[in-house]
Amino acid sequence: MKILVISDVHANLTALEAVLADAGNNYEVVWCLGDLVGYGPDGNQCVQRIRELPNLLCIRGNHDLAICGDADLSIFNHEAGEAIIISRRMMSPETLQYLRSLPEKQVSGQATLIHGSPRNPVWEYILDVSIAAENFASFDTQLAFVGHSHLPLMFTADPQSGLVERAYRYPGVTTPVTTRAILNPGSVGQPRDNDPRASYGIFDPQNMTWEIHRVPYDIPSVQQRIIAAGLPEKHARRLSAGW
Repeated sequence: MKILVISDVHANLTALEAVLADAGNNYEVVWCLGDLVGYGPDGNQCVQRIRELPNLLCIRGNHDLAICGDADLSIFNHEAGEAIIISRRMMSPETLQYLRSLPEKQVSGQATLIHGSPRNPVWEYILDVSIAAENFASFDTQLAFVGHSHLPLMFTADPQSGLVERAYRYPGVTTPVTTRAILNPGSVGQPRDNDPRASYGIFDPQNMTWEIHRVPYDIPSVQQRIIAAGLPEKHARRLSAGW
């Protein structure tokens, strides 16, 4: 069994469809790590498409909370807050109901699924070794899968010394996961590692392996829809550069 791991789709249906096409039949289960909506123009469509995926486990992110009116917009920067207000008006009652139903955390076997971090499931970013090291004590499973940063990352903890290291993994390379680890598949809909291609992960729990994959998609068409929807132009521009 293989698991498709996606995060931070951010209402970008074109990127989501590119990821699903690239993954093909190479998975039986889907884990979605939150932020289905926000920034992009296709919130309702993305939520509906994700809900159709097989054996889905899905959690909520900070943008999901905010679009439902359950987070203080002053936490967000100006453009993100503006996009949340506009996106909220675009959401159907069914979409909002589904987003509100999502939990902050799911556990499946030896994996904990959260959006931000194990100790702060919605809001904290895990960007460096020091923050990762502080979070290993906050989950009991071998692995934690996180999103939020929009960066494909892997942090490992040595079972003897407890030393936490950032592991650099390249797209398409199969990586054995032999220790406790925090894994981030990157962002489907708005990557921020200077690579504009959509990012996702494939986890094999039988063989304990992890792969990051990158997929090109039709960015100009998404940019046009962002502008046509009245969303901040910045969120269109950044897609071309992956920041």
